Amino acid sequence: MYKLFLCQIAVSAVVFGTITLAQTRRPNVGRSIVSTKFGIVAASHPLAARAGVEMLERGGNAVDAAIAANATIGLMEPAMNGIGGDLFVIYYEAKTGKTYGLNSGGWAPSGLTAEYMRSKGYTTMPQSGIYSVTVPGAVAGWDALRSRFGTKPFSEILAPAIYYAENGFPVTEVIGTNWLGYVPYIAQHPNTAKTYLIDGRAPRVGEIFRNPDLGKSLRLIAEQGRDGFYKGPTAQAILQLSKEQGGTFTAADLAEFQPELVMPISTTYRGWTVTELPPNSTGIAALMMLNIMEQYPLNEWGFHSTKALHVMIEAKKLAYADLIRYIGDPKFSKPPVESLLSKSHGAARAKLIDMNKAVCTVEPAHLAGYTDSKGSDTIYLSAIDRDGNIVSLIQSNYSAFGSGLTAPGTGFVLHNRGGLFTLEGNHPNALAPRKRPLHTIIPAFMEKNGVRIGFGIMGGFNQPQAHAQFVANIADFGFDIQEALEAGRFTKGTFQGCDVNIESLVPQNVRQELTSLGHQLQVIAPRSGVFGWGQAVMSDPAGVHHGASEPRHDGAAIPEMPPVFGAGR
Repeated sequence: MYKLFLCQIAVSAVVFGTITLAQTRRPNVGRSIVSTKFGIVAASHPLAARAGVEMLERGGNAVDAAIAANATIGLMEPAMNGIGGDLFVIYYEAKTGKTYGLNSGGWAPSGLTAEYMRSKGYTTMPQSGIYSVTVPGAVAGWDALRSRFGTKPFSEILAPAIYYAENGFPVTEVIGTNWLGYVPYIAQHPNTAKTYLIDGRAPRVGEIFRNPDLGKSLRLIAEQGRDGFYKGPTAQAILQLSKEQGGTFTAADLAEFQPELVMPISTTYRGWTVTELPPNSTGIAALMMLNIMEQYPLNEWGFHSTKALHVMIEAKKLAYADLIRYIGDPKFSKPPVESLLSKSHGAARAKLIDMNKAVCTVEPAHLAGYTDSKGSDTIYLSAIDRDGNIVSLIQSNYSAFGSGLTAPGTGFVLHNRGGLFTLEGNHPNALAPRKRPLHTIIPAFMEKNGVRIGFGIMGGFNQPQAHAQFVANIADFGFDIQEALEAGRFTKGTFQGCDVNIESLVPQNVRQELTSLGHQLQVIAPRSGVFGWGQAVMSDPAGVHHGASEPRHDGAAIPEMPPVFGAGR
């Protein structure tokens, strides 16, 4: 065991750099890294990952694999994601060395204004029902991604998801256990109950679940591309539901929606270039956190040290205060991205950290109603192909089973992403027709000296702070990608106060010391969903590819088989 431990450190030192004595405390991991010279798909459901790998083995690339995995997991983990939600992607293209961003977050429907909501008696945005629904962006995102970078038709890419929708699949442990808790919400709407419950109950772990209506919706996309969703029977069903529920959707709201290829934003951290998507995404908060954290010697203090965790928690508060004050849809306002990402801004914010106590009130003030009590229900997956192309993909319903509304015959729930708007006047994130809300789902990418990592960790407003911890685990503490995912985390879902959720994997003496600094800790048992769950893929300079999937979920990183039975079988 001691030799194995030294071997792990040696391997990490080669890939990630020198490790100091302070860094030798390492997390106990439940899984090993998956390594191959071919492709890997890492997802929170093994059958979804395998669907993606099938595309690789049939001659497809990482884009084909990621879409196939996403379509399949939309069926298999329906609380978290599906074609009724949005999609964000970072794509690294190996032959050019370029990194591309895709923002396929949908806009608010025509007629949905703050004045309209107030006329209906609302003072804040509802978190369920038709007024929380924005145009689902996932299918348009698939279409844009496949058209630009993919190699295979939708008829092939969606075949695994269609098969499982029509023939069924056994429900896995974490998904099945969570599904049980969502029954009261699902049961509130007849179409949703019909789609997702069996005789009024959640499907049991190991039980076969089918969704033939979703199979029909996917077949329309396979045959007609994006028009199979934003026009025709599926669109008409959404419009009819909107009308019945008093919504304001028009046919044009669906048909005219287009995703955007966007320029990713980045910062440097200990020599790594860390990349996120720009606003309306919250990825900027992860980068702001890193700029603050970089002002302190976390690697000298060590992994799960009191000082390192204190700085990260305080950095989270400072970065999120700026996030909520300034970020919205850049088509409607001009978020000061360059200023917020400047190293001088990070240094100035870092000086506000008091190493002797936690600060419970951080300026600028947060908006009322912004907490992470909902909206942590998302999936993240990543894929790498034999050529080294990397897809970092995240997709979400926002809250569990989204708005709670399912259009008849469609087989998918509509998300509630519109719940993130504010009704506060003259704010960057104020509700307006065809405006996109502040968006929590963020894929990520990082690279240094020929090492490239596509990674993500789901969980609403948990995501930027989880990303920053993942980056620190690699850049400061020399962990490999599996260790970086499994390491105990903290998460703070509120925007003020000193409350923090912390995983019991953090040593007790450190938790006690954090408490003495004024942090109000809620200790959570290991491997819960409170801290999100993620995946990662990596390429190294030797051309070896690596994958990781953390044991907080049902997932797996599955490698591609070499073409021993012929290419493109």
